Amino acid sequence: MLFYAHSGFRYLVLLAGVLVIGYAAYAAATGRPYDKTMRILAAAFTGTVDLTALIGVAYLLSGVFYPQLGGHIVMMVLAAVVAHIVPAVMKRRPMVDRTYMPHIVGTVVVLGLIATGIVAIGRPIVG
Repeated sequence: MLFYAHSGFRYLVLLAGVLVIGYAAYAAATGRPYDKTMRILAAAFTGTVDLTALIGVAYLLSGVFYPQLGGHIVMMVLAAVVAHIVPAVMKRRPMVDRTYMPHIVGTVVVLGLIATGIVAIGRPIVG
């Protein structure tokens, strides 16, 4: 059950990531000031990444381990760390200095790390 939950949550992570990228790109293109919606979307994305990682750790602690998991674990830990960086930096910046581009770049990097981690264990990214 943990395997299917962990594997299935990648679609929620992808959906949240697409929403972050889409909203940030739209807001940047239209010149909207940084707002609460961006903070909520970024928190939802980070939360889904964290929940997926937590389920993955629970699955790992259930005794399932094989050599390819090493690369998967490294990529997922990096993805979880990077997912926290942009919201943390934005929170510390003065409101007038907050922009949308770090959310776009950070989310693309996280999704790339996740895709690399999925490929590391020989699974298809989608499907």
